[in-house]
Amino acid sequence: MPESRPARLDAVDVVRGVIMVVMALDHVRDFVGVRVNNPTDPATTTVALFVTRWITHVCAPVFFLLTGVGAQLARTHRTRGTLAAYLATRGLWMLLLDAVIVRSLAMQFNVDFHVTLLSVLWALGWAMLTLSALVALPTWAITAFGAVLVLGHSAFDGLRIANLLLASLHQPGFLLDTPGHVVFSAYPLIPWIGVTALGYALGEAYQWDPARRRALFGRLGWTLIVGFVALRALNVYGDPLPWKAQPTALFTALSFLNTTKYPPSLLFLAMTLGPALLFLRGVDGGTPAWLRPAITYGRVPLFYFILHFVLIHLGVTVAGAIRYGDAHWFFQSDTLGEYPFALPPGWGYPLPVVYASWMAVVLAMYPLCRWYGRVKEGSRSRWLSYL
Repeated sequence: MPESRPARLDAVDVVRGVIMVVMALDHVRDFVGVRVNNPTDPATTTVALFVTRWITHVCAPVFFLLTGVGAQLARTHRTRGTLAAYLATRGLWMLLLDAVIVRSLAMQFNVDFHVTLLSVLWALGWAMLTLSALVALPTWAITAFGAVLVLGHSAFDGLRIANLLLASLHQPGFLLDTPGHVVFSAYPLIPWIGVTALGYALGEAYQWDPARRRALFGRLGWTLIVGFVALRALNVYGDPLPWKAQPTALFTALSFLNTTKYPPSLLFLAMTLGPALLFLRGVDGGTPAWLRPAITYGRVPLFYFILHFVLIHLGVTVAGAIRYGDAHWFFQSDTLGEYPFALPPGWGYPLPVVYASWMAVVLAMYPLCRWYGRVKEGSRSRWLSYL
């Protein structure tokens, strides 16, 4: 092989690590910031709030793409059968994590299950389960499968499906809605499964000569960016929310960039994955020194994901107890609109506080991730691969 395996893994891990850092900004904003219905709506947002939310859009698409890439990298030292079994068991673990463990121990701080929001790990679990079946197919078939889902699912944007389980494949919605309990699926499965499948196919490029791989990433990245601009300008396909002229050129640009994440439209995915592929290309030959700390986060993404929610929620609970003399709000969420916790009177801080809190969380996570990374590296336990 012309390039060592550790260098290739560093290239993937640094991109994943940067994504994890950026992701924390959106989650800190949810807990700490002033709660708004739609921070990317040009009619009601500010430029600072729009940018704060918009830059985090890249996180979920890249995370799903790199999940597929990671599965392909694992294929180099596993048989197809053992890889399929690993993906299936890991997928089931993700479903349990999202619906029970993360929901109770990190997001809600309760076990009453009045409100359950199925989020990114839920969709990731189903994507892994699907990929466990797909790995038996040739790469071209997996590529075609992923491309059909990503390119074609926007054609069904206007379709409303009565069956709740079928509807959750393409659109957010309630899986259960009773006076006592609510289960809401926020991440429709079809497009995310498609992105994961394409990531698996893309991961095969890490067996190529580096120059050929970088050329592929460059072509794909620019194709997605140019395709996004061209198709978005036409306003004919790829997103259910057309852009509109606004009172100023700046807000017209915001409207142009305001694509749909739930479900992730074709244009949303092109807008986010294009730059991500260029980033992958840029670090393929080596990681700059200033970016190397991100590798620490990128090597333990699930550990980071769970623990950073715990830290954020603990932080606001302590802050609430100090501010109000009581913290009961932060342990309850009786309606979906209150998720992840009921709002105390006057709760919510401006963006400078949000950014300061975000930096504090990221810095606090570094030694923890570094420690856990060393534990994983020094252990032969296969169970550690599930966290």
